[in-house]
Amino acid sequence: MSPKSIAAILEQVASGKLSPQNAQEQLALLPFADLGHTKLDLHRELRQGAPETVYGENKTPEQLIDILDQLHKTHGRALATRVSSDKAALVLATLPEARHDPASRLLTLGQPPTVALTPYVVVACAGTSDLPVAEEAAGTLAFLGHRVERLTDVGVAGIHRLFDKLDLLRSATVVISIAGMEGALTSVIGGLVAAPVIGVPTSVGYGVAEGGHTALNAMLSSCASGVAVVNIDNGFGAAIFAHTILKSNKQPT
Repeated sequence: MSPKSIAAILEQVASGKLSPQNAQEQLALLPFADLGHTKLDLHRELRQGAPETVYGENKTPEQLIDILDQLHKTHGRALATRVSSDKAALVLATLPEARHDPASRLLTLGQPPTVALTPYVVVACAGTSDLPVAEEAAGTLAFLGHRVERLTDVGVAGIHRLFDKLDLLRSATVVISIAGMEGALTSVIGGLVAAPVIGVPTSVGYGVAEGGHTALNAMLSSCASGVAVVNIDNGFGAAIFAHTILKSNKQPT
C-alpha cells in the first residue's frame, strides 16, 4: 500500500464512512503477502518510497504472474527487471495489460505516476553497446515518475559529442553515467557537473576489460568529486539511487 492509500483509509474511518473492522481487513496484508514461492514486502513503499521490484531473471513465468498480479493489486503498479522476451510473452498471455520493453528487459504493470518537467535525470551512455543497461536505468526512473533525458553514444573516443550537450548535463539534478571498456566517461562527466554522478560500469569490452571489472575499478578510482559507483551492469540500482536523491531533494508542501 502507498502512503496515499493508507491516508485515504484513515480519513474514511475518521469521517465514519468506513468501520474500523473494514479498515483492519484492508490493512491486514500490509506487512507482506505469502505466495508460497515468494513473500512479497508490501510495506516497502511506506518505508522507502517505492514498491518492491521483482528480479525476473531466474523466476518462472508462473511465479512472475503471481508476483506482479499481487503487487499491482496492492500498489496499482508493478515492475520486474531482467525479463527475456520469451518469458515476457508467457506472462503477457495471462496479464495482457502488462508491457515489456525488449531493450531494457523491463516488464511493467499499471500506470506510473505523472512525470513533472523538473527536476530531471540525465542517463548518459558511452556507446550503443551500453544501451541495455542505460534503458534499464531510464525505464526504472520513468516507472517511478521521473523525467529522464537520454544521451546515447557520447563516449570519450568522440568527446565532442558530449560537449554538445553540456547545458542539458549541467541543469540535471542527477547524472547516471554508463560505460564499459575503460569507463572513462564517468570521470569526465564528474569533472563537468555539480550534480551527483552515479557511475555504472558495464561488461562491454575486449580482453583486459574483464567483463566490466576494469571500468568498475576506473570509476571507483575516479579523481572527480561527487561520483558514486554501483555494480557492473546494474542500471536498476543506479536508478533507485537517483530516485532516492530526487526524493530527498523535494521541498515539504
